Amino acid sequence: MYRSGFIAIVGRPNAGKSTLLNSLLKEKIAISSDKPNTTRNNIAGILTQEDCQYVFVDTPGIHKPQQQLGRILNKNAYTAMEDCDVIAWIIDCTQPFGRGDTFILERIKKLHKPTLLLLNKVDMLTKDELMKACLAWQEQYNFDELIPISALEKDNLDELLRVFKAYLPEGLAMFPEEMKSDHDETFQMCEIVREKILKRTNQEIPHSIAVVLESRKEDENHMDLGMLVIVDKPSQKGILIGKQAKMIRSIRLASQKELSEKFHKKVHLDLYVRVEKNWRNQHEKIKEFGLDELDDND
Repeated sequence: MYRSGFIAIVGRPNAGKSTLLNSLLKEKIAISSDKPNTTRNNIAGILTQEDCQYVFVDTPGIHKPQQQLGRILNKNAYTAMEDCDVIAWIIDCTQPFGRGDTFILERIKKLHKPTLLLLNKVDMLTKDELMKACLAWQEQYNFDELIPISALEKDNLDELLRVFKAYLPEGLAMFPEEMKSDHDETFQMCEIVREKILKRTNQEIPHSIAVVLESRKEDENHMDLGMLVIVDKPSQKGILIGKQAKMIRSIRLASQKELSEKFHKKVHLDLYVRVEKNWRNQHEKIKEFGLDELDDND
């Protein structure tokens, strides 16, 4: 009996959604950082086994939005929940149930779908602390399963896959066996650069950037890329370039290294920074930079 279906990985910012996706697929499908809302698009990671195809959908962290972009990110996460077969709500089990969790729980209650609570970061708790966390979360909702995991340490993930399979419907594979993600190379390239920026900048910079591929030329051994980094204030452009262009050079070299490893060829990357004032509140700019909202049934 073959099973296949969609599993929406949802949660608050920084709960470990992208780390879990990458660990399950044993490959970097989604970027990750310690900055909230690192994930901006719904990203499908596809794991095909002999008797099952899992389609995991990594979603933006659900949060109280401050701009139009934030509202779109939330809506995309809600759309994934509505369209999936199973909801995997991943939580940081070192943190108590909070106001931000209420938004997610209210959505889950309306959907009446199988919901698995994944208690992440168990490697940071004692057994007694983990038991208390499980009991506290059980009081919030009648989850179909509570599964302790460590996405970073890859702890208990085989058991997690076994449980997921039981909740997926019978059916044929939906994607070719060799396919690992529903996003193309252009998206992956831009995300690699954005990740390097996230890991090197602070305050408002991480939330204010978008990365767009402007040019790509390649042959068998070399790839030349030109990318545009968008910020929404002139002051951010200065920070991103840095004194004597040290910041942008650091971002460029780190991005080149990972891109070379990914595509198995020498990569030369040029980065340019442009100011688009208040782009996160302009729907046409959000769409232009590849961050448009998904269609749903609202």
